[in-house]
Amino acid sequence: MLDFDSLLTDEERLIQHTVRDFVADRVRPAIAEWFEQGVSPVELAPELGKLGLLGMHLTGYGCSGTNAVSYGLACLELEAGDSGLRSLVSVQGSLSMYSIWKYGSEEQKQEWLPRLAAGQALGCFALTEPDFGSNPAGMRTRAERSGTDWVLTGNKMWITNGSVADVATVWARTDDGIRGFLVPRGTPGFTASDVRHKLSLRASTTSELTLDGVRLPQSAMLPHARGLAGPLGCLNEARFGIVFGALGAARDCLDAAIEYATTRIQFDRPIAGFQLTQAKLADASLELHKGLLLALHLGRLKDDGKLRAEQVSLGKLNNVRESIEIARTCRTILGGSGITLEYPILRHANNLESVLTYEGTSEVHQLVIGQALTGIAAFR
Repeated sequence: MLDFDSLLTDEERLIQHTVRDFVADRVRPAIAEWFEQGVSPVELAPELGKLGLLGMHLTGYGCSGTNAVSYGLACLELEAGDSGLRSLVSVQGSLSMYSIWKYGSEEQKQEWLPRLAAGQALGCFALTEPDFGSNPAGMRTRAERSGTDWVLTGNKMWITNGSVADVATVWARTDDGIRGFLVPRGTPGFTASDVRHKLSLRASTTSELTLDGVRLPQSAMLPHARGLAGPLGCLNEARFGIVFGALGAARDCLDAAIEYATTRIQFDRPIAGFQLTQAKLADASLELHKGLLLALHLGRLKDDGKLRAEQVSLGKLNNVRESIEIARTCRTILGGSGITLEYPILRHANNLESVLTYEGTSEVHQLVIGQALTGIAAFR
């Protein structure tokens, strides 16, 4: 409707179309079954790595080094397949890899980033705890000195990729503030159990991590992260991907609704010919395209090094909120058919319920924006 493609460079369009083709070929044929069975398609990681999608906006160490807009467009196409797939890529690149790339030692980068970029290893990011989600400053996980080692004790919750990760970036409280540690799979005292009976993000692995006296050498600490600024900096990277990604789910819902409405006959005519149906489609298209322009603007700001945290919050708040409304509206156009996995709409709507919450709830992002507008923090 707005000739959005004309605002992109040739390289950005190529990356977007390449990811779209990958999703059509490798994701769409199986995603309903993965969702129904609660299976995360982690076997796709090497293929995602071969396409350069893991840590794609990072430089060096086997990373593609694309611009932020290209990364956002890739997230959009991945989430048009399923939010769980985008979450896998987002956590891998913007949380696990970014934490190492930004705050790690050279030895840590050399050890982990090439394998993570190639999809030969998976990573996760452990910040949230059972009692501390929106308030990570209250975390109870602790890291205590023991000679030259560190000993970690605590629990982390809602960790994407947790049980399948080869390395976890774990944030813990120390006497010197909050610090990050790289915990390899198989470290004694470190266990992961999957969250079961989910109604959302079923094609994504979500885990609880337990650290029971996990002993790590000093070399496991991320040397350049101190305090909450470290993990929050990583979260801003992931939130940026969501600004684009959620719109992929919305676009897929709108496409499915248009196709259904133009072929479904009621009262001797396609339901697309009724005014109420067209009003729903028009409003959904309007919000989708407004969201695309907002995402692109934020992407250009990021590529220019000018993107601020409150701007990311504005994009995440608006685009996820509007995407879930688009999904719900499109579901009504399909009537009863909209609740089955034959169509993608309710699957997207269910997934977006999680996207609305993770990487900062809508309420938290409202308060971030409110603080930027007023200069007054309302978190406490």
